[in-house]
Amino acid sequence: MNRKKILFTAVCLFSICAGLFAKGDTYIYDYWGEVEKSPDAYRVSSVLYADDLKLDTPLKNPSSLFSIGNLIYLVDTDNNRIIELVYNDNKTLSLSRVIDRFNSNGQVVETFNGPTDIFITDDGFIFVADKMNGRVVKLDKDLNYLFSFVEPDDPTYEKGKTFYPQKVVADSKGRAYILAQNVNKGFLKYEYDGTFTGFYGASEVVFNVTDYLWKKFSTRAQREQMESFVPTEYANAYMDKEGFIFAVLNTFSEWDLKSDKAKPIRRLNALGSDILVKLSDNLPIGDLTWGNAAGIKEPSWFTDITVLDNEVYITVDVNRGRIFAYNNQGYLLFAFGGRGNIDGFFRSPSAIEHVGKDLFVLDSMNASLTVFTPTEYGNLIYEATELYAEGDYDGSADKWTEVLKLNGNYDLAYIGLGKAKLRQEEYKEAMDYFRLKRDKRNYSKAFQYYRKEWIERNLSWMVTLLIIIVLTPFVVKWIKRLRWELKSL
Repeated sequence: MNRKKILFTAVCLFSICAGLFAKGDTYIYDYWGEVEKSPDAYRVSSVLYADDLKLDTPLKNPSSLFSIGNLIYLVDTDNNRIIELVYNDNKTLSLSRVIDRFNSNGQVVETFNGPTDIFITDDGFIFVADKMNGRVVKLDKDLNYLFSFVEPDDPTYEKGKTFYPQKVVADSKGRAYILAQNVNKGFLKYEYDGTFTGFYGASEVVFNVTDYLWKKFSTRAQREQMESFVPTEYANAYMDKEGFIFAVLNTFSEWDLKSDKAKPIRRLNALGSDILVKLSDNLPIGDLTWGNAAGIKEPSWFTDITVLDNEVYITVDVNRGRIFAYNNQGYLLFAFGGRGNIDGFFRSPSAIEHVGKDLFVLDSMNASLTVFTPTEYGNLIYEATELYAEGDYDGSADKWTEVLKLNGNYDLAYIGLGKAKLRQEEYKEAMDYFRLKRDKRNYSKAFQYYRKEWIERNLSWMVTLLIIIVLTPFVVKWIKRLRWELKSL
């Protein structure tokens, strides 16, 4: 066999092995924070490039996705355009239109310059972060210009830097929340008419204690060269169905991440406070451990987040190209993906969106859009979660049982069965499930109810026994006295 044949055979074997490994990359973490392989929750439905989308020119640095109904909007930043796609019932995408201009003052036609994000309200108003033009434009559904959100003229806003809006979301009242480059006070909040009203959801100041002490004893020249202790910047945002903003950030120290000071995923209420629920022993931070395999080190850096209607939030990690899904209690449902050029892996994922339970991941470096559809295993996890939220505890227990048939090591299935039993007032069985997976919080709750139930069930004979114990000495004493009196006669 000559060298060419040997090389060809090696390449084929490598491709086959790579494909096999790609199909088995889904995992979860157990109680101890160790990786446990699991069946695939999602499979790749398609990987689409500009040609597949019937576009005349290739995608160039695509940066953002947005979905409403069955429409997907892809922001093609360096081509100064937004691609509107229709997600069909047969799980295919078709081109609807290319938005690269809009009407201004009835006659003038304007274009975008480096757009980085888009948001569309339920009543059809369109917000586009027109970054290099230093504005967020608001359009009506017919692409007629209404007005722009521009750099604030306010004492609280630090001027002197070019205003570069990067991300935008809006609430049901038309208030816009904008993330701008080099602005580290949180979101810039604007009223429906474009009036700036202040900052929202400012991140806490995060600093290293050692650096702080070093700075205290340094000279003025040395201090000027050191990095200032300023709040970290958000990387992206998503408005959920209840009007809360999910925000992600990826600038933090490792220790702040593990101690839950960094909070890379946040759910912000009307006051801008983080109300994300975290009941799991493992924090929602992506990978719990990390090394330097393949030259990749440091923790997960979330670049985008999307939230399903069942309150499952799904993030994408640009550092290792992985996708993490958490339920509304902060438990990891599954993780999958990785860095690479094969289907289901990414070189630089920049955005994630969903239609129903199907996921769309945009790779800015590869200029591609990957569509994922849930497997039977993934659908069972979703169904079990949703049935429990609806109060159908029997149905939820049945689905978790089916999940365990496919993955007997899935901790959340045992916890889900325990919660279902708890709601069904079968406290002893619930305790058994919680004990099995070391869920101390829920075990204590089940034990409390079990203890109360046991006392109520056994109260009658316990009271009877107590009465007997209390009265026995008196009865014995009375009998002895009676016998003594009889003998004295």
